[in-house]
Amino acid sequence: MSRLVVVSNRVASPTETKGSAGGLAVGVFGALKDSGGVWFGWSGDVVSDSVANQGPKLEQDGAVTFATVGLPKKDYDQYYRGFSNATLWPVFHYRNDLAVYDRDEYAGYRRVNSWLAHRAIKLLQPDDVIWVHDYHLIPFGEALRSEGVTNRMGFFLHIPFPSPQILLNIPPHEELVKSLCCYDVVGFQTPGDQTAFHDYIVRHAHGKASPDGEVEAFGRKLKTGVYRIGIFPDEIAEQATRGEARQDVMDLKQSLEGRKLIMSVDRLDYSKGLVERFKAFEHFLEKSPEWRGNVTLVQIAPPTRSDVDTYQQIRHNLEYEAGRINGRYSGLDYTPIRYMNQRYDRWKLMSLFRESQIGLVTPLRDGMNLVAKEYVAAQNPDDPGVLVLSQFAGAADEMTGALLVNPHDIVGMSEAIGRALSMPLAERRERYEANMVMLRKYDLGVWRDSFLADLRGVKLNKRPASSK
Repeated sequence: MSRLVVVSNRVASPTETKGSAGGLAVGVFGALKDSGGVWFGWSGDVVSDSVANQGPKLEQDGAVTFATVGLPKKDYDQYYRGFSNATLWPVFHYRNDLAVYDRDEYAGYRRVNSWLAHRAIKLLQPDDVIWVHDYHLIPFGEALRSEGVTNRMGFFLHIPFPSPQILLNIPPHEELVKSLCCYDVVGFQTPGDQTAFHDYIVRHAHGKASPDGEVEAFGRKLKTGVYRIGIFPDEIAEQATRGEARQDVMDLKQSLEGRKLIMSVDRLDYSKGLVERFKAFEHFLEKSPEWRGNVTLVQIAPPTRSDVDTYQQIRHNLEYEAGRINGRYSGLDYTPIRYMNQRYDRWKLMSLFRESQIGLVTPLRDGMNLVAKEYVAAQNPDDPGVLVLSQFAGAADEMTGALLVNPHDIVGMSEAIGRALSMPLAERRERYEANMVMLRKYDLGVWRDSFLADLRGVKLNKRPASSK
């Protein structure tokens, strides 16, 4: 079997792939171990120009080579903080009001992708299969093609792909879509994302898109598909019952003094609907006085992109709302919202999920949301909690046993909390079992293997031509 080369914005370390890493790291590392190969990308370090140009740092773990590079401050500011996270992220999450476009930052985004591609070429072998991940690296494949690389090359988008009318808000939208068409296979999380891409191809690129996923545009042919990223539910269940975590969980249970527990875990990001969630919980306490003092919401929101002004404002707003609601409903022995702006080990989170009565996962827009799937997998099958899930998460297509809510509807979310807290055991079990069927049908291995099978099956004459 030909080697696999994985390219992502950040590369997990060998230690992380065996411990606290999330779905992407676990999935791609499994594929890399099977076929042997290279994982290439940014180390996460901001370095001097001279250090960045020294070439990739190589670390070996069995048949897998971890190859990482640092980024100079200017490149970090333009490529990562700038176009990737100030333009692409908000627009792809339907938040045009938060998007900022700067031509220099876009030029830096393309420059860094070309620079990364030039660094990666030295690691490639003629028959390598290249799998590129996420919005930071849309032009990466085009940069490789311009250097004469003809390998099979696929791209997977982990976030939503916006409808054409939303995407048009990014001035170089056509260049971005043309770059995507340089890949042999482009994968999306949901049918809606794939449809949005096809709509752009037909309406704005004057190309063709067929129901079977074949696309022809910009003089190139490629395959698109829906590949639902998942988890390994049995591994999550094992983590949830792992002995090392039990003392932390028991301490929390003791501090709750028999109160019901609602768990929410999200990165600190405006796409997650955190303020709306707090307001829904406040509305629930206001309209259900019998639950005051009897239910606690634990919100864990690890910081992310803390050097971006928008994210600093999110943290300020969330701390204000938590303080305001706690000031309104706290007692001498009761705090309704426990808000923690810090990271926790993965197995501790899974154990907390298992002990809670509700998993509250209500993003305003999300590509998939693996937290929703992890919450279900972590439950005690004999006495499972209830997943309350936003209809705008990609996972909503699969989690048929969840209580679906519109995160913009504060009253609706409040009512769902009440329904979940009072749900009979028989219904909770039925919903849990329906969700588990889907988790097993679309587990992480299915996502990985189906994408790579399609990519390895690409015929050579379907490859895009060079964009020179």
